[in-house]
Amino acid sequence: MTGINSAWSAVGGDPALLPRVTTVVREGALQARLPVRELARACVGACALAGAEFGARRAGLAQIPGVRVDDGAVATAFHSERHLLIDGRAPINFAPLSRFWRTADGWVRTHANYPHHRARLLDVLGVRDDVAAVEGALAERSSLEVEEAVYAAGGLAVALRTPEAWAAQEQAAEVARRPLVERERLDSARARVLAPVDGNPLLPAAGLRVLDLTRVLAGPVATRTLALLGADVLRVDGPRFPELPDQQADTGFGKRSTTLDLAVDRRAFEDLLAAADVVVTGYRPGALDRFGLSPDALAERRPGVVVAQVSAWGAYGPWRERRGFDSLVQVATGIATVEGSVEQPGALPAQALDHGTGYLLAAAVLRALTEQSYEGGSRVVRLALARTAEWLVNGVGSDDAMDASYDGPDPWLAETDSRLGRLRYALPPVSFEGGPAIWSRPPGPWGTDAACWA
Repeated sequence: MTGINSAWSAVGGDPALLPRVTTVVREGALQARLPVRELARACVGACALAGAEFGARRAGLAQIPGVRVDDGAVATAFHSERHLLIDGRAPINFAPLSRFWRTADGWVRTHANYPHHRARLLDVLGVRDDVAAVEGALAERSSLEVEEAVYAAGGLAVALRTPEAWAAQEQAAEVARRPLVERERLDSARARVLAPVDGNPLLPAAGLRVLDLTRVLAGPVATRTLALLGADVLRVDGPRFPELPDQQADTGFGKRSTTLDLAVDRRAFEDLLAAADVVVTGYRPGALDRFGLSPDALAERRPGVVVAQVSAWGAYGPWRERRGFDSLVQVATGIATVEGSVEQPGALPAQALDHGTGYLLAAAVLRALTEQSYEGGSRVVRLALARTAEWLVNGVGSDDAMDASYDGPDPWLAETDSRLGRLRYALPPVSFEGGPAIWSRPPGPWGTDAACWA
């Protein structure tokens, strides 16, 4: 259980609670050259234990409920976007221009799922929206030239690097110097008194209000998990950048979704913030500060709040303002060459940096709430996909002996009707004795809920 030990320590957990965790280790789950299965199990295990601990605290239990982590459930959940069916239709996870491309000296990977990112990529290359045209334009340029030009235009492209080439980057050194989970107490606000919880299932986050200001994919996974555990999660997006419908169907379980223009609808947003217990942000570091959404500014207006931040590259170093996604972090940090080669890059078997960081972010929030219930203080926790990547490559640890095999996702898939249609989806992997097994509500259409708490 080396990985779970590390993840639990990273969120500040008491090591004496680790014996409450049991695992089912399955051969064939999340197979890769890197220890992806161990990372996934560790992040989900830490999250489940944090939920059980917080639930016991609120329910006044003498003992923490036992936690069970099954590699089958974990592997299925880490592929949730692939297992999703909407009225029998498989989702579109990557647009045609989101892929690896050969350049004059190697490879580059682009991300163009969103229309504005696609437009910026095409503007830089000076070509029409056509795979062959993009392929020809990129073949004439060096990888680093493409990376810098597309980034400068507000798009997304990353040159393929080996682990050694990444380690030589200043950003890599900054990432490696940071803890896996950054945790900070901001002030001496009084401990918030939370109503006791009871009943079946035990919902540790019942009554808590979570403002969800996140996008693909780690942040939405974290808030989807908090919704599973009973939180009232309201996702807030700007009206000019709609979420992709398939992303909403995958990560919208348990939540409501609304739109606000923070430059115009300040009163409505401040009313939401005034009653929020947790604020989760998933934009580039500092991008929301001009709206008064830095951790210090939030704690000043809402003493006792827990602020959770997730980004691609971290809130430090020369890449701190760069946009990024899981697939691009894999390419920059050398994971794509480890899983493939310099000649033919590969990828992890799932978007494990996103999913793993998401569950670890939820664990950090739950632990911050537990600590706050004893000690008070507004809190901030920060995670970065690049730091999770560094842990995967250099620190997760070895596997345990196998208990069983992974024979496919079917035992961990379910179906439900929703306003989006008939959904097949992955069941949540976070499990503890007496805890919830499913979300209280299926996802609805993006941006169609009122901007108020339930």
